[in-house]
Amino acid sequence: MGGEFSFMAIPPKFEPPVLPGSRARLPLPLMGAVLIAIALSVVAYTLYHERAKTNALVGSTQKNLAAATARVAELEARKLQLEADKEALETAKAELSKSVEAKEGELHQLKGTYDSFRQKMKAEIARGDINLEQTGGRLRVGMVDKILFDPGEAQISKRGEAVLARVAEALSSIPDKQIQVSGHTDTMPINSPLAEKYPTNWELSTARATQVVRFLAEKAGVPPQRLVASGYGEFHPIAGNKTPAGRARNRRIEILLTPMLAPRTMSKAKLEAAVEKQADKRAKADKRTDKRSRRR
Repeated sequence: MGGEFSFMAIPPKFEPPVLPGSRARLPLPLMGAVLIAIALSVVAYTLYHERAKTNALVGSTQKNLAAATARVAELEARKLQLEADKEALETAKAELSKSVEAKEGELHQLKGTYDSFRQKMKAEIARGDINLEQTGGRLRVGMVDKILFDPGEAQISKRGEAVLARVAEALSSIPDKQIQVSGHTDTMPINSPLAEKYPTNWELSTARATQVVRFLAEKAGVPPQRLVASGYGEFHPIAGNKTPAGRARNRRIEILLTPMLAPRTMSKAKLEAAVEKQADKRAKADKRTDKRSRRR
Protein backbone atom coordinates (compact mmCIF):
# COMPACT_ATOMS: atom_id res chain seq x y z
CA MET A 1 0.00 0.00 0.00
CA GLY A 2 2.58 2.42 -0.87
CA GLY A 3 1.56 5.90 -1.18
CA GLU A 4 -1.55 5.30 1.00
CA PHE A 5 -1.86 6.08 4.72
CA SER A 6 -4.50 5.52 7.45
CA PHE A 7 -5.30 7.14 10.73
CA MET A 8 -6.93 5.89 13.99
CA ALA A 9 -9.63 7.78 15.78
CA ILE A 10 -8.25 9.17 19.05
CA PRO A 11 -10.86 9.18 21.88
CA PRO A 12 -11.60 12.52 23.43
CA LYS A 13 -9.91 13.30 26.69
CA PHE A 14 -12.21 12.78 29.80
CA GLU A 15 -12.77 15.84 31.81
CA PRO A 16 -14.52 15.78 35.20
CA PRO A 17 -17.80 17.68 35.46
CA VAL A 18 -17.95 21.10 36.86
CA LEU A 19 -20.13 21.48 39.96
CA PRO A 20 -22.84 24.11 39.76
CA GLY A 21 -21.63 27.45 40.96
CA SER A 22 -18.03 26.36 40.60
CA ARG A 23 -15.75 27.61 38.02
CA ALA A 24 -13.15 24.92 38.49
CA ARG A 25 -13.69 21.23 37.93
CA LEU A 26 -13.18 18.83 40.91
CA PRO A 27 -10.83 15.95 40.46
CA LEU A 28 -12.60 12.60 40.19
CA PRO A 29 -11.26 11.07 43.45
CA LEU A 30 -12.31 14.10 45.42
CA MET A 31 -15.72 14.00 43.83
CA GLY A 32 -16.16 10.35 44.92
CA ALA A 33 -15.13 11.18 48.45
CA VAL A 34 -17.71 13.94 48.62
CA LEU A 35 -20.45 11.64 47.41
CA ILE A 36 -19.45 8.97 49.93
CA ALA A 37 -19.46 11.54 52.76
CA ILE A 38 -22.93 12.69 51.77
CA ALA A 39 -24.20 9.09 51.69
CA LEU A 40 -22.66 8.35 55.05
CA SER A 41 -24.26 11.46 56.55
CA VAL A 42 -27.67 10.39 55.28
CA VAL A 43 -27.18 6.90 56.68
CA ALA A 44 -25.96 8.26 60.03
CA TYR A 45 -28.91 10.64 60.26
CA THR A 46 -31.33 7.83 59.48
CA LEU A 47 -29.69 5.50 61.99
CA TYR A 48 -29.77 8.21 64.66
CA HIS A 49 -33.51 8.76 64.28
CA GLU A 50 -34.19 5.02 64.09
CA ARG A 51 -32.20 4.51 67.27
CA ALA A 52 -34.15 7.30 69.00
CA LYS A 53 -37.41 5.65 67.96
CA THR A 54 -36.14 2.28 69.18
CA ASN A 55 -35.07 3.75 72.54
CA ALA A 56 -38.48 5.38 72.96
CA LEU A 57 -40.20 2.10 72.11
CA VAL A 58 -38.00 0.21 74.58
CA GLY A 59 -38.77 2.75 77.32
CA SER A 60 -42.49 2.53 76.66
CA THR A 61 -42.31 -1.26 76.64
CA GLN A 62 -40.45 -1.28 79.96
CA LYS A 63 -43.08 1.00 81.52
CA ASN A 64 -45.87 -1.21 80.22
CA LEU A 65 -44.05 -4.29 81.53
CA ALA A 66 -43.66 -2.71 84.98
CA ALA A 67 -47.35 -1.75 85.04
CA ALA A 68 -48.35 -5.25 83.93
CA THR A 69 -46.10 -6.81 86.61
CA ALA A 70 -47.64 -4.59 89.28
CA ARG A 71 -51.12 -5.50 88.04
CA VAL A 72 -50.27 -9.21 88.19
CA ALA A 73 -49.04 -8.81 91.78
CA GLU A 74 -52.22 -6.93 92.66
CA LEU A 75 -54.37 -9.64 91.09
CA GLU A 76 -52.45 -12.34 92.95
CA ALA A 77 -53.00 -10.55 96.25
CA ARG A 78 -56.67 -10.11 95.44
CA LYS A 79 -56.93 -13.78 94.54
CA LEU A 80 -55.49 -14.73 97.93
CA GLN A 81 -57.94 -12.40 99.65
CA LEU A 82 -60.85 -13.88 97.72
CA GLU A 83 -59.74 -17.39 98.66
CA ALA A 84 -59.53 -16.36 102.32
CA ASP A 85 -62.96 -14.69 102.10
CA LYS A 86 -64.40 -17.80 100.47
CA GLU A 87 -63.00 -20.01 103.22
CA ALA A 88 -64.40 -17.70 105.92
CA LEU A 89 -67.80 -17.70 104.20
CA GLU A 90 -67.77 -21.48 103.98
CA THR A 91 -67.00 -21.66 107.70
CA ALA A 92 -69.75 -19.17 108.49
CA LYS A 93 -72.15 -21.10 106.24
CA ALA A 94 -71.38 -24.34 108.08
CA GLU A 95 -71.87 -22.63 111.44
CA LEU A 96 -75.12 -21.10 110.25
CA SER A 97 -76.33 -24.48 109.04
CA LYS A 98 -75.58 -25.98 112.45
CA SER A 99 -77.33 -23.05 114.12
CA VAL A 100 -80.41 -23.52 111.93
CA GLU A 101 -80.50 -27.23 112.72
CA ALA A 102 -80.17 -26.49 116.43
CA LYS A 103 -82.91 -23.87 116.15
CA GLU A 104 -85.23 -26.31 114.42
CA GLY A 105 -84.54 -28.82 117.18
CA GLU A 106 -85.33 -26.21 119.82
CA LEU A 107 -88.58 -25.28 118.10
CA HIS A 108 -89.57 -28.93 117.87
CA GLN A 109 -88.80 -29.40 121.55
CA LEU A 110 -90.69 -26.22 122.43
CA LYS A 111 -93.69 -27.46 120.47
CA GLY A 112 -93.65 -30.64 122.56
CA THR A 113 -93.54 -28.54 125.74
CA TYR A 114 -96.43 -26.42 124.51
CA ASP A 115 -98.51 -29.53 123.89
CA SER A 116 -97.52 -30.90 127.31
CA PHE A 117 -98.61 -27.66 128.99
CA ARG A 118 -101.94 -27.72 127.23
CA GLN A 119 -102.54 -31.29 128.31
CA LYS A 120 -101.59 -30.73 131.96
CA MET A 121 -103.41 -27.41 132.30
CA LYS A 122 -106.44 -28.05 130.09
CA ALA A 123 -108.92 -27.44 132.93
CA GLU A 124 -107.37 -24.07 133.87
CA ILE A 125 -107.02 -23.14 130.19
CA ALA A 126 -110.69 -23.99 129.60
CA ARG A 127 -111.69 -21.69 132.50
CA GLY A 128 -109.44 -18.90 131.21
CA ASP A 129 -107.19 -18.94 134.29
CA ILE A 130 -104.13 -19.87 132.19
CA ASN A 131 -103.24 -19.00 128.62
CA LEU A 132 -100.38 -20.24 126.45
CA GLU A 133 -98.64 -18.45 123.60
CA GLN A 134 -95.80 -19.75 121.41
CA THR A 135 -93.97 -17.17 119.29
CA GLY A 136 -90.81 -18.17 117.43
CA GLY A 137 -88.46 -19.67 119.98
CA ARG A 138 -90.42 -18.42 123.01
CA LEU A 139 -93.16 -19.91 125.09
CA ARG A 140 -95.24 -17.63 127.33
CA VAL A 141 -97.43 -18.98 130.16
CA GLY A 142 -99.84 -16.43 131.61
CA MET A 143 -101.65 -17.14 134.92
CA VAL A 144 -104.19 -14.84 136.56
CA ASP A 145 -103.28 -13.96 140.11
CA LYS A 146 -106.33 -15.54 141.75
CA ILE A 147 -105.14 -19.11 141.05
CA LEU A 148 -101.81 -18.41 142.79
CA PHE A 149 -102.45 -15.73 145.42
CA ASP A 150 -105.14 -14.53 147.75
CA PRO A 151 -106.27 -10.93 147.08
CA GLY A 152 -103.55 -8.42 147.91
CA GLU A 153 -101.11 -11.08 149.10
CA ALA A 154 -97.72 -12.17 147.79
CA GLN A 155 -97.63 -15.56 149.52
CA ILE A 156 -98.59 -18.44 147.23
CA SER A 157 -101.81 -20.17 148.24
CA LYS A 158 -102.20 -23.93 148.61
CA ARG A 159 -104.11 -24.02 145.36
CA GLY A 160 -101.34 -21.98 143.75
CA GLU A 161 -98.69 -24.43 144.91
CA ALA A 162 -100.57 -27.30 143.27
CA VAL A 163 -100.81 -25.34 140.00
CA LEU A 164 -97.13 -24.35 140.07
CA ALA A 165 -96.12 -27.95 140.79
CA ARG A 166 -97.74 -29.03 137.51
CA VAL A 167 -96.16 -26.07 135.72
CA ALA A 168 -92.74 -27.05 137.10
CA GLU A 169 -93.27 -30.64 135.93
CA ALA A 170 -93.75 -29.37 132.40
CA LEU A 171 -90.75 -27.01 132.71
CA SER A 172 -88.50 -29.85 133.82
CA SER A 173 -88.81 -31.45 130.38
CA ILE A 174 -87.11 -28.44 128.74
CA PRO A 175 -83.38 -28.24 129.46
CA ASP A 176 -81.21 -25.23 128.60
CA LYS A 177 -84.04 -22.69 128.68
CA GLN A 178 -84.08 -19.46 130.61
CA ILE A 179 -87.24 -19.03 132.69
CA GLN A 180 -88.27 -15.45 133.36
CA VAL A 181 -91.07 -14.96 135.89
CA SER A 182 -92.67 -11.52 135.80
CA GLY A 183 -95.35 -10.03 138.05
CA HIS A 184 -98.05 -7.64 136.82
CA THR A 185 -100.83 -5.69 138.56
CA ASP A 186 -103.73 -3.45 137.69
CA THR A 187 -103.79 0.30 138.34
CA MET A 188 -105.60 0.13 141.68
CA PRO A 189 -103.47 1.52 144.55
CA ILE A 190 -102.44 -0.67 147.46
CA ASN A 191 -104.89 -0.41 150.41
CA SER A 192 -103.94 -0.21 154.09
CA PRO A 193 -102.51 -2.05 155.96
CA LEU A 194 -100.74 -3.72 152.97
CA ALA A 195 -99.40 -0.32 151.92
CA GLU A 196 -96.84 -0.49 154.69
CA LYS A 197 -95.43 -3.72 153.23
CA TYR A 198 -96.00 -2.93 149.54
CA PRO A 199 -96.03 0.87 149.09
CA THR A 200 -96.72 0.62 145.32
CA ASN A 201 -97.64 -1.99 142.74
CA TRP A 202 -93.94 -2.24 141.89
CA GLU A 203 -93.21 -3.89 145.22
CA LEU A 204 -96.25 -6.17 145.05
CA SER A 205 -95.53 -7.40 141.50
CA THR A 206 -91.85 -7.99 142.27
CA ALA A 207 -92.64 -9.83 145.52
CA ARG A 208 -95.08 -12.16 143.75
CA ALA A 209 -92.57 -12.94 140.98
CA THR A 210 -89.90 -13.64 143.60
CA GLN A 211 -92.18 -16.03 145.48
CA VAL A 212 -92.90 -18.00 142.31
CA VAL A 213 -89.18 -18.20 141.49
CA ARG A 214 -88.38 -19.42 145.00
CA PHE A 215 -91.09 -22.09 144.80
CA LEU A 216 -89.82 -23.36 141.46
CA ALA A 217 -86.22 -23.50 142.70
CA GLU A 218 -86.73 -24.71 146.29
CA LYS A 219 -89.75 -27.00 146.00
CA ALA A 220 -90.01 -27.96 142.35
CA GLY A 221 -86.31 -28.57 141.63
CA VAL A 222 -85.91 -26.10 138.76
CA PRO A 223 -82.19 -25.08 138.46
CA PRO A 224 -81.96 -21.58 139.99
CA GLN A 225 -79.42 -20.39 137.39
CA ARG A 226 -82.17 -20.65 134.81
CA LEU A 227 -84.62 -18.45 136.76
CA VAL A 228 -85.16 -14.68 136.61
CA ALA A 229 -87.65 -12.65 138.68
CA SER A 230 -88.94 -9.24 137.58
CA GLY A 231 -91.79 -6.90 138.49
CA TYR A 232 -93.56 -4.67 135.96
CA GLY A 233 -96.20 -3.22 138.26
CA GLU A 234 -99.16 -1.79 136.36
CA PHE A 235 -97.21 -0.64 133.30
CA HIS A 236 -97.57 -3.64 130.94
CA PRO A 237 -101.35 -4.21 130.81
CA ILE A 238 -102.94 -6.66 128.40
CA ALA A 239 -106.47 -5.26 128.91
CA GLY A 240 -108.18 -2.03 129.98
CA ASN A 241 -108.28 -1.12 133.67
CA LYS A 242 -111.72 0.52 133.57
CA THR A 243 -113.65 -2.71 134.09
CA PRO A 244 -113.31 -5.46 136.76
CA ALA A 245 -112.76 -8.05 133.99
CA GLY A 246 -109.94 -6.03 132.44
CA ARG A 247 -108.25 -5.44 135.80
CA ALA A 248 -108.51 -9.17 136.57
CA ARG A 249 -106.65 -10.00 133.36
CA ASN A 250 -103.92 -7.48 134.15
CA ARG A 251 -103.28 -8.98 137.60
CA ARG A 252 -101.19 -11.91 136.46
CA ILE A 253 -97.94 -13.87 136.59
CA GLU A 254 -96.18 -14.60 133.32
CA ILE A 255 -93.56 -17.27 132.77
CA LEU A 256 -91.47 -16.71 129.65
CA LEU A 257 -89.19 -19.42 128.28
CA THR A 258 -86.35 -18.22 126.06
CA PRO A 259 -83.20 -19.90 124.68
CA MET A 260 -80.10 -19.77 126.83
CA LEU A 261 -77.22 -17.68 125.45
CA ALA A 262 -74.49 -20.33 125.81
CA PRO A 263 -74.94 -21.99 122.35
CA ARG A 264 -74.82 -18.63 120.59
CA THR A 265 -71.68 -17.67 122.48
CA MET A 266 -69.90 -20.83 121.30
CA SER A 267 -70.96 -20.25 117.73
CA LYS A 268 -69.76 -16.67 117.85
CA ALA A 269 -66.38 -17.78 119.22
CA LYS A 270 -65.91 -20.16 116.31
CA LEU A 271 -66.87 -17.46 113.85
CA GLU A 272 -64.39 -15.04 115.42
CA ALA A 273 -61.67 -17.70 115.09
CA ALA A 274 -62.47 -18.03 111.38
CA VAL A 275 -62.29 -14.25 110.92
CA GLU A 276 -58.92 -14.15 112.72
CA LYS A 277 -57.63 -16.91 110.45
CA GLN A 278 -58.74 -14.92 107.43
CA ALA A 279 -56.90 -11.84 108.72
CA ASP A 280 -53.70 -13.89 109.09
CA LYS A 281 -53.97 -15.07 105.49
CA ARG A 282 -54.42 -11.51 104.28
CA ALA A 283 -51.36 -10.38 106.23
CA LYS A 284 -49.27 -13.18 104.67
CA ALA A 285 -50.52 -12.24 101.20
CA ASP A 286 -49.53 -8.59 101.80
CA LYS A 287 -46.04 -9.68 102.88
CA ARG A 288 -45.59 -11.75 99.72
CA THR A 289 -46.70 -8.80 97.60
CA ASP A 290 -44.21 -6.49 99.35
CA LYS A 291 -41.36 -8.97 98.74
CA ARG A 292 -42.15 -9.14 95.02
CA SER A 293 -42.22 -5.33 94.82
CA ARG A 294 -38.80 -5.01 96.50
CA ARG A 295 -37.27 -7.61 94.15
CA ARG A 296 -38.38 -5.57 91.17
